[in-house]
Amino acid sequence: MTRHIYIHRVNYYETDKMGITHHSNYLRWMEEARLDFLKSIGYGMRQFEEQGVSSPVASVECQYKRPTTFDDEIAVEVWVERYNGVKLIFGYSMRDSGTGAVVFTAQSTHCFLGEDRRPVAIRKRFPEFDAVLRELSVS
Repeated sequence: MTRHIYIHRVNYYETDKMGITHHSNYLRWMEEARLDFLKSIGYGMRQFEEQGVSSPVASVECQYKRPTTFDDEIAVEVWVERYNGVKLIFGYSMRDSGTGAVVFTAQSTHCFLGEDRRPVAIRKRFPEFDAVLRELSVS
């Protein structure tokens, strides 16, 4: 299993009036980490979009563990939790780089759609990518 680490430093504008990171930003960091991970394994989203394929988020499940604040460095760990040829589930764990404390955990579920918004068979359209995802899948 390959786990990928993406580093994000909390920006001032990502915090709220209480000085803590607004909850919506964690979803953005998940996307940043996921896209960085896919690019690192040679399958960036630009490549798919240029071929008329998108990968929308079907669901997100998350748990906020500890607050983060401006200028905290967050290590976002992302991996392929499950892949069955149709559905792709990523796992995430975010840690404060300074303390090592887990601040957030999550899973996001994705599918692949063509320009007609119908499901795309990854095994047929991108067989090499399918093989990589199957190899990386935890379960």
